[in-house]
Amino acid sequence: MLTTMTITAQQLEELIREVELEDPIDFADLPFDDDALRALVAERLCEMTAAMADFSDEDRHLSLLAVAAKLLLENLVLHVQLLRRDGIPLSETSDALLRRLREGK
Repeated sequence: MLTTMTITAQQLEELIREVELEDPIDFADLPFDDDALRALVAERLCEMTAAMADFSDEDRHLSLLAVAAKLLLENLVLHVQLLRRDGIPLSETSDALLRRLREGK
């Protein structure tokens, strides 16, 4: 049974804000409005999901999971790059994880 996306971009923006209550995003000094960035992301994600309308539920789920995994990986890489650039040591947990990855474990 195929299901469709029943959330609007505006509702998704609100969900993003709710998630940020627990895990705030540091927009720092970006020359963009925070709400405009949320709106852009929400619109894009709704467009991506709409483009998957003909996918099976499983394929849509796997595709969105792959997108989320890619974004998390990209976020991790950018975070580590910023820490290294600024000479900030990694936490013990992060350092241990990256050491394991380097060793192929």
